[in-house]
Amino acid sequence: MASFSSHGPNFRAPEILKPDVTAPSVDILAAWTGANLPSELDFDTRRVKYNIISGTYMSCPHVSGIVALLRQARPEWSPVAIKSILMTTASNTDSAGGVIGDMSIGEASTPFVRGAGHIDPNSAVDPGLVYDAGTEDYITFLCALGYTAKQVAIFGSSTSCSTRTGSSVGDQNYPAFSVVFTSSKKRTAVMQRRVVRNVGSDATTYRAKITAPEGVLVTVSPEALRFSATQKT
Repeated sequence: MASFSSHGPNFRAPEILKPDVTAPSVDILAAWTGANLPSELDFDTRRVKYNIISGTYMSCPHVSGIVALLRQARPEWSPVAIKSILMTTASNTDSAGGVIGDMSIGEASTPFVRGAGHIDPNSAVDPGLVYDAGTEDYITFLCALGYTAKQVAIFGSSTSCSTRTGSSVGDQNYPAFSVVFTSSKKRTAVMQRRVVRNVGSDATTYRAKITAPEGVLVTVSPEALRFSATQKT
């Protein structure tokens, strides 16, 4: 992970893991406009068609290109589903097989640095399970964040948040889990809910595998999901 990459957590909604994913952004050979200087120095008179560029803005074209290819391969997948797919199929290991490093500290990165991991286009074609969400899900999410009906109406929905009680920010159908614990020594239990859709093979079984942080007990219920057909939830 480059030192200039933005880090989490998401302070407005810490239950939503940020960043989402990691993508190539360092020393990228890319097209370059002749209207700009390759070194961006005033005395540089050269004009080139290509340049080696670094920056988070170079991650965007990589992700956009992958999204376009996925959209072409599976046009029925929604933008939210594709985001889910990129996250759930991402890799947390580098080319040497270790955890992706954080250049800013010289140690292994955390999910608040690398997000769900480095995007993997080949794995994204066959994700298995998808976390999808629609307009109503996001309206409920905004209500859980404390938005008023007037504020929610800006997004094109006239709704009353009073009718959407019982849902928390952590229940947003997001392809990652982030839980906030207070500094109190008192034991705290947090439950988050998700709905998944099978876009893999028919008659498929998925089993949860947990690697919990030290001092935290994580359980998944049910531990296994069995689908008789694709597109089932």
